[in-house]
Amino acid sequence: MQQTDPEPASPTHRLSLVVPLYNERDNVAPLLAGIHEALADYPDPWELIAVDDGSGDGTAERLTAEARRHGPHVRVLTLQRNFGQTAAMQAGIDAARGDLIATLDGDLQNDPADIPRLIGRLLAEQLDLVVGWRRHRQDNIWLRTIPSRMANRLIGNITGVRLHDYGCSLKVYRASVIKQVRLYGEMHRFIPAWMSVQTAPSRIREEVVNHRARQHGESKYGIGRTFRVVLDLLSVYFFLRFLTRPGHFFGRIGLAAGGVGISVLAYLFAQKLLFGASVGTRPLLLVGVLSVLMAVQFFTTGVLSELIVRTYFSSGANSSYAVRPEGSKALAPEDGWRIRHG
Repeated sequence: MQQTDPEPASPTHRLSLVVPLYNERDNVAPLLAGIHEALADYPDPWELIAVDDGSGDGTAERLTAEARRHGPHVRVLTLQRNFGQTAAMQAGIDAARGDLIATLDGDLQNDPADIPRLIGRLLAEQLDLVVGWRRHRQDNIWLRTIPSRMANRLIGNITGVRLHDYGCSLKVYRASVIKQVRLYGEMHRFIPAWMSVQTAPSRIREEVVNHRARQHGESKYGIGRTFRVVLDLLSVYFFLRFLTRPGHFFGRIGLAAGGVGISVLAYLFAQKLLFGASVGTRPLLLVGVLSVLMAVQFFTTGVLSELIVRTYFSSGANSSYAVRPEGSKALAPEDGWRIRHG
């Protein structure tokens, strides 16, 4: 009788939860309570990193009070001013010490109870990123749902990483991969695309998650973000395709402009040499000269870009945020973890 090996248990790991908050004072207590309830029976050590993104409504003070109540596994980072959600998320990721990192919004619309399920799938399928998919969104359909669907389709077509919901903050990452990605501007919307630079797209999957209507506070997003997404998407396309070879990007434009300019000038030269035509006052001459000059400029820009890229990869511990000194207390590797007893 053939024996089958028992299914291997999930490997032991440490989990870091990162939650950026901005003016979410009334959501702080129920958020932390919900996270602790969802992870009450979590078998592995975990920590919670709450990042206050320069709130002006007392969110930082409420976070500090709740952290004292729950214990040292709740850490609060207070940014010096409002740097934006991307920078706040990067601050939390930098401070995270876990092997796995989970992120979620601080507005209570993400359900912390989904986190263990996303982690289970990441570990079971050996993935590097599991993205939440808010299939049944509880948002305004015209201002948020429809624009979001359009943006998700556009992002997927351009980046090649096709997901239903790029904008869901509820994600679980393998820390060794996400820490190789630096987030700037408003690039948190494109994290799966940036992750595809460091790992195979086949190791990025999505999972349906719950989505709840906002109960307290006001949404920080509106229809205007759609235009910012389009502009950011152009940057994402450039960096995904040409980050390590910007000379190819500018060189292609330079070759096209140079080809046009040389062709025009050659045509005018032939006209002058063979037929004695007057070309000095023809607009076509100006087009040819400007095209050649444009080609030279693009070639030069390409060379300078290559030099900048080499400097970028050989240096650069620049950060997109600044943490107040009192909020960046270092912990020993074994301190500050929530561990289930019994």
